[in-house]
Amino acid sequence: MHTLRTASRRLLAGTGALLLGTAVAAVLPAPASADSVGYVRLAHLSPDTPAVDVYLAAPDAAKPRVFPGVGYGVVSDYLQLPPGRYAVAMRDAGAPASDPPVLTTEVAVKSGGAYTVAGVGRHADLGLRVLTDDLSAPAQGRAKVRVVQASVRTPVLDVAAAEGPTIADGVQFATTTDYQQVDPGTWRLRLTGAGGPSADAEVRLAGGAVYSLLVLDGRQGGLTAELRQDAEGGTVVPAGGVETGAGGTAGRGLGAYPLVAGAVAAAAVAASLLLWRRRRRTTW
Repeated sequence: MHTLRTASRRLLAGTGALLLGTAVAAVLPAPASADSVGYVRLAHLSPDTPAVDVYLAAPDAAKPRVFPGVGYGVVSDYLQLPPGRYAVAMRDAGAPASDPPVLTTEVAVKSGGAYTVAGVGRHADLGLRVLTDDLSAPAQGRAKVRVVQASVRTPVLDVAAAEGPTIADGVQFATTTDYQQVDPGTWRLRLTGAGGPSADAEVRLAGGAVYSLLVLDGRQGGLTAELRQDAEGGTVVPAGGVETGAGGTAGRGLGAYPLVAGAVAAAAVAASLLLWRRRRRTTW
């Protein structure tokens, strides 16, 4: 079994749920070049929030990018965008695009920056959070991974390598850890927490890659773990993502959610990337 050498960790926190939407239709301009763009993706991590339509648009665009009918546990691919400020809004799935959005926020995209716009928390406390992702390459021969805690059933989560060290402890619902540098290879993980179900998961981490491990409530009960590859060798992974399941829902698919451009009557992705305030941790 590998020995994890963990980096210093802060728990990012924040409450709310992701509702992306603009009342005005707009098509995002094409990036000028690969070295003058930023990256934005969307996530729905609110367990008790129904599917939503999400809109992402530049202020001067004619039509928005639309993510229709996005449900819990979905994380989109990164969308490549020119630097600037973008409006994000969310409507109930199937609602007309002319309806006022439920929630809105704005994301300021910088050249080379990467961001996750997440719907987080329980349905009663939905809010949008913009997370700054660290997709820089790990040290030579290492991998980077963080834990995103999106399970209500196990509201305080511990993640440990089987017969090995603890990777994350006391991770509260709607929070995430910082990225940690670890040895690449196959890891057998144990997900546990007081007063909630536990689960086992096996993940494969490649050297030079960056990952987010999402812990979700399984459809049939218990927990499920989904591993998302965010970057490799310092380069953003544009599509797909490695995924693995625990607790009987491995096939639910947390991989790429296709981006749909156009004036769709009811569009798009909403989400919830949970994060709650944790003592001595930086909030989202």
